[in-house]
Amino acid sequence: MLKHLNNFTPEEFESQKHPFTIKRLSTTIGAELLDIDLKRDLSQEERDHIYDALLTYKVIFFRNQDLTTEEHLKFGQYFGELEIHPFAPLGTNRDDHPEVLRITHDEDNKPKENAWHSDVTWRMEPSLGSILRMVETPAVGGDTLFANMEVAYENLPDEIKEKLEGAYAVHDFALFRNRLIKQGKSPEEIEEFNKKFPKPTHPVIRTHPDTGKKSIYVNVAFTTHIEGFSDEDSRLMLNFLYNQANIPEYQCRFKWEKNSIAFWDNRACQHYATGDYWPAVRRVERVTVIGNKPV
Repeated sequence: MLKHLNNFTPEEFESQKHPFTIKRLSTTIGAELLDIDLKRDLSQEERDHIYDALLTYKVIFFRNQDLTTEEHLKFGQYFGELEIHPFAPLGTNRDDHPEVLRITHDEDNKPKENAWHSDVTWRMEPSLGSILRMVETPAVGGDTLFANMEVAYENLPDEIKEKLEGAYAVHDFALFRNRLIKQGKSPEEIEEFNKKFPKPTHPVIRTHPDTGKKSIYVNVAFTTHIEGFSDEDSRLMLNFLYNQANIPEYQCRFKWEKNSIAFWDNRACQHYATGDYWPAVRRVERVTVIGNKPV
C-alpha cells in the first residue's frame, strides 16, 4: 500500500506515480482511471494503487473493459470475499456464479434503484464496495450519481455532530421483505429470513476502517430509526441527514457506456441510479465485496 491515505488530498495522490491516468469527475468525489486493462492479471502493486484510488475518490470508473464474467469476478476478488445476495429474484443471480447479480430493467420491469442508498446496510457486516459492469445501456439516460458522505459529515453543523456522537440507527431489509411477501413467501419463510438477517444497529456516523475518516451512514432505503431518539426527533434528524446526499457540491454523475465499470466504496459514499430511461433496456452485472461491521 501507499502512504496511509487519511492525510492525502486528491491533489497529493495525483502527484504520485500510478499505473493509470486519472481523470477526476468533480472536486469532491469520483475519478476515471484510464489506460489500464482489467482483463489481464494485475500485480499486487497495481491492485494497491487501485484500492488507494478508491479510498481517495470514493468511486472509481473504468472505460472500455470488455470483461468476461470470470474476469469480472477475479477483479472483485482482488479486494476481498464476494457476497451472494440473498434476496435476488429468481434468475438474477448467475447460476454458474451466484456471486454475480444481474439487474435488468425494461418495459416489463421498471427500475427501483432511484433513491440514495449504500448497499446492503441491513447486513451485520455490510459491503466494502460494489463493482458494477454495464452490459447494455440505453441510448439516453440511466446515469448513476454518487455522493461523498465524508464531506457531507465534515460540513455538518457542530451542534449536529455533537448530538450524533455515539448514536446508533437500526437498519432493515423491509424493501426486500415486502417483495418476498408479494412473491407469495409464507410467514414461516419470512420468519426464517428475519432470523437470518436480524435488524442490525450501525453508528449513525461511522469511521472508515482504512482512513479513519467519519461519514454519514444512514440511508433512506434501509434505515428505520435512531435509537434513543423520540419518533419525531428520529424522523427529523434522519430526513436532514438523508438530504445531505442531495447537495450537488458533494456529488458526481457518471454517464455509462457499454463495458464501463464503476467500483464504489459503500463505507464512504451513497449512490442513486436514475430511472429516466424507462421503458428502454438497461442491463448490468454486479459483484459485491464483503466488508466489516461498522464502528
